[in-house]
Amino acid sequence: MNVNIAPSWKSILAQEFDKEYFKSLVSFVKSEYLQQTCYPKGEEIFAAFDFCSLDDLKVVIIGQDPYHGIGQANGLCFSVNDNIALPPSLQNIFKEIETDIGKSIPTNGNLEHLAKQGVLLLNATLTVRAHQAGSHQNKGWEKFTDAVISQISNQKENIVFLLWGGYAKKKGAKINKTKHYVLTSGHPSPLSANRGFWFGNKHFSETNNFLQKKGLAIINW
Repeated sequence: MNVNIAPSWKSILAQEFDKEYFKSLVSFVKSEYLQQTCYPKGEEIFAAFDFCSLDDLKVVIIGQDPYHGIGQANGLCFSVNDNIALPPSLQNIFKEIETDIGKSIPTNGNLEHLAKQGVLLLNATLTVRAHQAGSHQNKGWEKFTDAVISQISNQKENIVFLLWGGYAKKKGAKINKTKHYVLTSGHPSPLSANRGFWFGNKHFSETNNFLQKKGLAIINW
């Protein structure tokens, strides 16, 4: 695994790459990718950072694991590759966007367009073994992504954090809420959404209202 990460992020994350846990993580991931089918593709593991520079960062969305089905994961949380059927959580995200701001539900679930506008689509764990959800958890990724969140909280201000579900809310413990705007709700998965914990959260319009107040360009969701 080559740690190819966009230059703007290197300045605040380079110290993590030298730590023993990260070296162990790299060894584990390299071994897994050699011996197993894993997702996303090796060159897409750090896609969230490649598409969204630290300088342009406005919004952080925290996911948990990459999708583990064939051809789905592309390194951006909740996003799938072109021409892949929309997973249920992503369908519910699009339904809320439609209700909230009136944008029609797309047929394409690739969220690169959001990342390029300054939305960091960060999974807590950046790799997974095919068809085995959670298979790369507790190997070091969570420690790395905790460090990412801490550094963003420390180095930036007025970032909108969207924390969906209990797992993301726990990851959000490292955010300085006096410096940043944190929105929480249930997870968009059908289990949570159908119990009334997702729909109607209006996170997309609220995000844009906040950005507008700060004199920043809004997100074209």
